[in-house]
Amino acid sequence: MRETGGDQVEEAVAGCVAALRPTVARDWAEVRAGGLDWNCHETAVHVADDLLAYAANLAGRAQDAYVPFELKLDDGTDNSGLLHVIETTGALLAAAVRTAPPGVRAFHPYPFRSADRTGFAAMGIAEVLLHTHDMAAGLDIAYRPSEELAASVLEVLFPHVQPGPTPWATLLWATGRGELPGRAPVTGWRWHNNLVIAADRLDLVGIRPAEARDLRLGGDGGFEWTEGGPYEGTRDAAGFLLKAYEGGVHRPEFGVFALVRREDGRAVGGMGFHAAPDEEGRVEIGYDLTEPARGHGYATEALRALAGWALSRLDVTSLFATVEPGNAPSQAVLTRAGFTRVSEDGEGPAFELRTAR
Repeated sequence: MRETGGDQVEEAVAGCVAALRPTVARDWAEVRAGGLDWNCHETAVHVADDLLAYAANLAGRAQDAYVPFELKLDDGTDNSGLLHVIETTGALLAAAVRTAPPGVRAFHPYPFRSADRTGFAAMGIAEVLLHTHDMAAGLDIAYRPSEELAASVLEVLFPHVQPGPTPWATLLWATGRGELPGRAPVTGWRWHNNLVIAADRLDLVGIRPAEARDLRLGGDGGFEWTEGGPYEGTRDAAGFLLKAYEGGVHRPEFGVFALVRREDGRAVGGMGFHAAPDEEGRVEIGYDLTEPARGHGYATEALRALAGWALSRLDVTSLFATVEPGNAPSQAVLTRAGFTRVSEDGEGPAFELRTAR
């Protein structure tokens, strides 16, 4: 699959510079940037500052806060120099993204206090696209990025937003900058990096819509799998995730996770929720492992971590799972993870784990 990465960061920055260069003789400080409170000069500095901050956090593996420095222009820097700064900070982010290993995560506050290289690339692209739009509106010039870039931002950072007629129009609407037929105006928004839940030997890595699409179509979803992976259950779950995303009902934290072994970065299976919790706080889970990964306790370990995360939430009161009648190993996984057998029907025994609240 095509990963959102350094090439896309550079493409976004090149489009920004090409759009704004014809206006460098104007006084950007005297022009408000679209609907922002900033002028165009302040907005351009903000773009460069964010690109540098994202590069620094990812390259420096920041864990609890932004790396403690900020961009400061030399006195007398003109608009041409400012565009050069944007080009340079964009190149730094692209380099940081290209050199970061897949599993590395660094600090970003929204919403789970970390992002991986794909998330940082998408955030940089989003800053460039959206704020170039703002500046272009203030300067009354044409600007329209590629639909592919806008789509990559939506699928990485806005998995909770239903796709619209075109990605660029949808991204503008999702960030309060435009309208979409049949949808209410957006007055407040945050982007949404994927959730990672740590277990003892594994990380449960939230699968994004683009990754789910690739898995459903027979790809690897951007993960390096152990032999035989991904298993068919993970591909089916990816299809359900994609259907929920396209239908506008996907809640990313209640999606599907790849089980990534920390020692070698290989995915050994998939685990996740069939949907968001119902009105009573009840949510169904499912899981599978590649054949070489079975018998090592990975499923039990991952299920305990996922259950602990879910039951710590106020909107979840119980987890349940159904198992095929002859699948004794899966039934043992549920029992070891603390689930209790509560019923049995034609589909097989059902197990439940309830919160202590």
